[in-house]
Amino acid sequence: MKLAATTSIAVGAGMAVADAIQLQLPASSGAAGQPFDGYVSYSIEFSSFPDFAGNASNPNLFSYNLINNLGKVMGTNPYIRVGGNTQDYALYDANQKEALVGIYNISRSPDYPTTITIGKAYFESYRTWPGVKLSHGFNLGLGATKPEGWTTLQQTAPIACEALSHDNLYTWEYGNEPDLYSTSSQGPVRPKDWNEATYVEQWQNGTNKIRELVQKACPKLADPTFMAPSFAGVGSHLNGPKTFKAGLDDNNDIALFSTHNYISGAGSPGVTLQGTLMNHTRTKASVNVHVNEYNQIHAITGDKTPPLMFGECNSLYNQGRPGLSNTFGAALWGIDFNLYSASVGFKRVHMHMGTNYRYQAWQPVETDLASIGTKAPYYGSMAVAAMLRNSASHPVSIGTLALPNDAESGYTAHFTSGSKTGKLARVMIINMRGYNSTVDGAGLDPLPKPPTRQVRTYSFQVHDAAAEGQVVQIQRLLANGSDAITGITYDGWSYNRELDMGKPVRLHNVTIGETTTVKNGWVTVDVVDSSAALLSFTKKCT
Repeated sequence: MKLAATTSIAVGAGMAVADAIQLQLPASSGAAGQPFDGYVSYSIEFSSFPDFAGNASNPNLFSYNLINNLGKVMGTNPYIRVGGNTQDYALYDANQKEALVGIYNISRSPDYPTTITIGKAYFESYRTWPGVKLSHGFNLGLGATKPEGWTTLQQTAPIACEALSHDNLYTWEYGNEPDLYSTSSQGPVRPKDWNEATYVEQWQNGTNKIRELVQKACPKLADPTFMAPSFAGVGSHLNGPKTFKAGLDDNNDIALFSTHNYISGAGSPGVTLQGTLMNHTRTKASVNVHVNEYNQIHAITGDKTPPLMFGECNSLYNQGRPGLSNTFGAALWGIDFNLYSASVGFKRVHMHMGTNYRYQAWQPVETDLASIGTKAPYYGSMAVAAMLRNSASHPVSIGTLALPNDAESGYTAHFTSGSKTGKLARVMIINMRGYNSTVDGAGLDPLPKPPTRQVRTYSFQVHDAAAEGQVVQIQRLLANGSDAITGITYDGWSYNRELDMGKPVRLHNVTIGETTTVKNGWVTVDVVDSSAALLSFTKKCT
């Protein structure tokens, strides 16, 4: 079988051609398309939000630039969910001048404060990113059981709605991971007999009050809607389908069914980069659990079922592990996780971040624990945005490719509207075979050479005969290895803060402008281990 020639990465010193994979591309992605507006989105820890967004006098322009980069590629900006564990610790102090005062209790969590008061200045942060829509997380953990918590809800709802009444409201959230309230390692806030019926009663009581307060203070916001139930995952103390049976959405005010996901824990035994994150089978199984739960809810609610999204997710819970969650390998995992989720019906994915967290896409401020800057996972977000680019106006459906190894995955994007319906738009190949760029040579002279980095050849038979002769653009996500935490580029672009405050800067030491051609019905690309390649089908050769 004769394969098409390709302009690709050079196989030079330290690289070797490995296996060649041949596969027929499907005529369509199978699943129905959806707009995917702001599909690549973020969840920001409530206590960290002022760091990420800044305030009226000092907005965080670095964060804003990174958000806008994604928005320019996707056609719509990321949506920002402000919440997490600390939303359920936050109490309001009307006399407090500071935006947030937090006290750390290391025995409860070393990564975020667990005693928190916020002042009116906190809400300034919602006005620092023009064109970005945000959600605000209210405190259900204390709000439904403590007088000071209920008072906080009553005092902050009018302030929050005013801050979010400038065409910057996404939706509201009442409570973070209430399924863990009776079992939380940070300290239970509900009794052991906490159940779905009691949760629904408390949730509806609180959301009814939010509705009343918002309608009075901000009538132009009309009827508030919510993301819910924001459970930590499937199989915890409360059951998602049971909450809907108990009437969670009786008021028809849940706009998005929000669920949370982490592949594993930062301290869990046996967690590795290759076996846990850079493993398509593991990722697929983790996501499918949520799809199965959603299907159960759909059987209960039918056509009224709100769209499915990950309201909070990332690699390893407890804020990630150094050497895993902050590496280029985690960026490759992020592409796989996001695109697989898109292929099975998720409307949006909010990757979680917080100040000093190991899995974050960027560190917004300088601290004694972490340096300000763009982190490896952000580059994975950019690659996903490029795969889904402009899909708010040109919807695509995402399909999966059946590649033979756990350490690789592939996805297709087909147009689903107008005259382009069914046409192949893009293909993403993620080669997650680990390659370490560093070698432990302590005490050795001479130092050992790095191992040979292999290249895989992927050849795809294109179903559409009209694609013959098409120019196919190749854009690559590259780093020195899966263990790299710096030196990462997407299509030759760097988004490092030190270059231009996170705005894209083209580097001159990275090959760009690669193309190949559909020839004899086939298209071929070489993909080096620990990298990803995006193929975009653009135009006929002349």
